[in-house]
Amino acid sequence: MGGAGIPEWLIREDAGRPVLLALYVRQALGIRHPDELPHLRGIPPRANNRSTAAQDVLEQQWRMLWEMTVEPEAHASSVPLELVDGYETLVALPSQGADELREAMTPFAAEALAYSQSAHARYRRDVGNGVSYRAYASAIAEYERQVGRRAHSFELNVQVLPLSQRGVWWIGALTIAVTDGLRGDVVAFDAAINPIIAELA
Repeated sequence: MGGAGIPEWLIREDAGRPVLLALYVRQALGIRHPDELPHLRGIPPRANNRSTAAQDVLEQQWRMLWEMTVEPEAHASSVPLELVDGYETLVALPSQGADELREAMTPFAAEALAYSQSAHARYRRDVGNGVSYRAYASAIAEYERQVGRRAHSFELNVQVLPLSQRGVWWIGALTIAVTDGLRGDVVAFDAAINPIIAELA
């Protein structure tokens, strides 16, 4: 953060329920994209009896949902959005071109909502307690010390997620996913976030 004429940085951190829901649906439907992003913990494996063509349609439609969920301003829908039955006001799909995904994800609504609520509450209890500013400020200060200049202005969105592997992944142009366990480890998180800050600042 900064005053007039001083570079500013804006970091938003959350365990967003829409992101958690999209990832739950990804797992429930056997969607691989993004390949490098691990699965959420605690979700039972599902049998996938769809044809390759049907799975490809779901994957394409899910990618659209994922992009709109992670960075909605950069991926606005060209048609009106409609809420998906059972997902409260947390998931919306285009009114055209997403019928297969809408139908496939509806049966998982109750369990997906419960999972997202539990994971979000755990984040709020364990991490989202007002100390996030300090975590990023120290990384930015360290970066500035290393390069000998002020960090450039930048924006970063951070999703803290209960992923099955520890790490940090880019999931959008300005958005990363970080494992909750890593986020809770001050020393390891500093080391993991430094390359992200260096790339942006």
